[in-house]
Amino acid sequence: MFLQDFMIIPDIKLEEKLWRRGIKYVAGIDEAGRGPLAGPVCASAVIISKENEISPLVRDSKTMSEKQREKAYDFVIHNCLAYGVCMISSQKIDKFGIQDSVRMAMEGALKQAENMLGRRINYLIIDGNNVESIEGYSEEKIKDGDAHHYSISAASIIAKVTRDRYMKNMGLKYPLYGFERHVGYGTREHIEAIKKYGICPIHRRSFSPVKEIYCKK
Repeated sequence: MFLQDFMIIPDIKLEEKLWRRGIKYVAGIDEAGRGPLAGPVCASAVIISKENEISPLVRDSKTMSEKQREKAYDFVIHNCLAYGVCMISSQKIDKFGIQDSVRMAMEGALKQAENMLGRRINYLIIDGNNVESIEGYSEEKIKDGDAHHYSISAASIIAKVTRDRYMKNMGLKYPLYGFERHVGYGTREHIEAIKKYGICPIHRRSFSPVKEIYCKK
């Protein structure tokens, strides 16, 4: 057997079910960057229609290589009705907390997608059951939704690629930390760099162990 024999390929069964109920504009929503020690949290909203081409390239971004995600990203943005993406900074994460920051990122992505679509979205399908509701919308929160539902998988790819590109640029701006390799996650390399050099402006001061190291300064 090959690796692809074990891969879960997302489908559009849920989207089709909602379309049959007359719910035309369904947004899949996901985020990237909830857990890192540095950088923003990023969310995306993607709306597809039955006329859009569907590709097996699109699946849960966590199961894909960087090259696969980049290829799928280009496919999604050219084969959807609309999409939006929004990042919330580490400073706002420290001020409002990660839960509120994820919600704000999702709201921003949703507004962008609606502006691109030119009308209000009818229904949200959101990855995860530990996310705050977005006020004013009918929604469904789905554990592991990015693995099973196509529009959520597409959103996971847009969010992940957007954030990773940003963090690679931050690696050029703050070259001591290796952001281009770990994109802000708490790897041994990253933690050792924080201990040696202290923190930089994009570190999340409210996250451990950054918090403890920052308080010592």
